[in-house]
Amino acid sequence: MHEFDLIRKYFSKLSKINKNALDLNDDVFFDKKKSLVVSIDTYNHGTHFLDFKNPDLVIKKIIRSSISDLICKGVLPKYYFISGSGNKKTFTKKNLSKISNSLKQEQKKYGIFLCGGDTTFSNKLSFSITSVGFSKKIIYRNKAKLNDDIYVTGNLGDSFVGLNILQNKIKISKKNKDYFVKKYFEPVIQIKLTKELFKFANSSIDISDGLIDDLEKMINKQKLSYKIWEDQIPISKNLNSYLKMNNLKKSNFISNGDDYQILFTAGADKTRIIKNISKKLAIKISKIGKITLNNKKSSFISQKGKYLLVKNSGYKHQF
Repeated sequence: MHEFDLIRKYFSKLSKINKNALDLNDDVFFDKKKSLVVSIDTYNHGTHFLDFKNPDLVIKKIIRSSISDLICKGVLPKYYFISGSGNKKTFTKKNLSKISNSLKQEQKKYGIFLCGGDTTFSNKLSFSITSVGFSKKIIYRNKAKLNDDIYVTGNLGDSFVGLNILQNKIKISKKNKDYFVKKYFEPVIQIKLTKELFKFANSSIDISDGLIDDLEKMINKQKLSYKIWEDQIPISKNLNSYLKMNNLKKSNFISNGDDYQILFTAGADKTRIIKNISKKLAIKISKIGKITLNNKKSSFISQKGKYLLVKNSGYKHQF
């Protein structure tokens, strides 16, 4: 059972009387009257991180992943709570010191503050992060409009290559290895764009599970579909070089998740303001497609104008 089927079948009804829960169909809980925005994420060893050889990097990754949920809603993260389950082998003094130092660095980088949490003994290593922000409004996930342009920030695919390197599926030069592994552990989240999103975005989501999968989430309660152009999807020079050297398809590398870039839609009349903000903040923002009617099947169009089937649409939690 897919995670969203599970939520709909067993839990959505429990939230119906609480509009702030957004029908359990968005990234956050939003109490407009109290200007309170909350998100929560759980990270399990073996699923969300391969091992715990670099606890300092694992913590950086999960903190950024968590606050990304708020950032894509136009909300600056302020506080966070962290809970961890581990044992004497994982929660050694050395590892705990590395975790503490990483949290300190992330707090300084993103202006967030630790407010509490919990620790429990378990032979299964996991963490949960609750992120809290304050705002009188948010950008909802399912508010895309017909003929909206589709945009994405930054580059896609680097993290996936980093994961493949860590899984020993790819052999690559040390320089490129360091680049891709860093992108996997330390995703560049676009916090500077947070408040600017209200000037142009109709809907927004962060790319955690994969471009196509998250696009589907964005339109899952609307009578809409999308058209995406492969050649417009932004990738780094490093990834472009790697694909060319190994004669690999771009379409197999851009929808595997862990990018944590902002995927949003905006009206055609917002093109100029988006370009100006992109230039002002030095943040790469790329127009990659368009929202269409749902009687036109969602499509992914190759550089040669052919309709493609994307091999990996994204990560899916199955139960």
